[in-house]
Amino acid sequence: MRGYRGIKYTLFIFCYFFWVVSAILIAVGIYAKIAKEKDVVDTVTFDPALLLMVIGSVMFLITFLGCFGALRNATCLLKAFLGILAAIFLLQIAAGVVGYIFTDMVMERTEKLMMKAIIRYREDRDLENAIDFVQKKFQCCGIESYQDWSHNVYFDCSDTNPSLEACGVPFSCCIHLQNQTVLNTMCGFGMHVMDKTSASLHIFTTGCLEKIVWWAKNNLLLVAGLTAGLLLLEVCMMSLAAAQISRIKKVERQKTTAGRHLERKDSLWYPAFADFDGE
Repeated sequence: MRGYRGIKYTLFIFCYFFWVVSAILIAVGIYAKIAKEKDVVDTVTFDPALLLMVIGSVMFLITFLGCFGALRNATCLLKAFLGILAAIFLLQIAAGVVGYIFTDMVMERTEKLMMKAIIRYREDRDLENAIDFVQKKFQCCGIESYQDWSHNVYFDCSDTNPSLEACGVPFSCCIHLQNQTVLNTMCGFGMHVMDKTSASLHIFTTGCLEKIVWWAKNNLLLVAGLTAGLLLLEVCMMSLAAAQISRIKKVERQKTTAGRHLERKDSLWYPAFADFDGE
């Protein structure tokens, strides 16, 4: 009995934790969505606020099934929780295998996705902040090089572009001095008209895709550890759900068997008692 309660409440605690996390993600996503004055970007891929809401909602539904199913011993909810989690686990494994086999195709798709994000820069504040964060964190600019920013209408280096940022790059591409306290947001202006050597004195010229791949290769143990930890957590939660379902069914069988034994005893006792009473 103690083992059964341990399985039950361990699964409940796991699910409750992720349930709270999912609720926070939804709340942050809704707040970010409402805070925008005008949202031009309305797709999950390029809207971080909407992406948070979708991920949070999916997590909320899955963890609710596990949380309520574990607490109420509802096998139907636990089976649904186990099935969804198993499907997600298999999809993650399949995505990893496909990504490893078709590396070139994945890199090509990733490059196209990042290019679309660059084109939509300035259209969404959250997307803009995300791109700036990546460029600052990895000390990179653009996808393959800083010249990729010419695909954005604000930074396009053409004579017909009226933008003040024409022929430039975002300030997040700039090389900042260690003791610099005042941020110069105009430091990336006019970089497209310079050659790469001259531009490298002021901005990072290496593309972000190359830097991210390089970081992943140099931190392979960390990436593998986080991935393995996530998969192990999913396996642990699936095992707990399966164990609780098995225990619930076992208890139900024992109750059914005990009920049948009682019915047999009653059927043997009452006729004999009736005959005795008749005499």
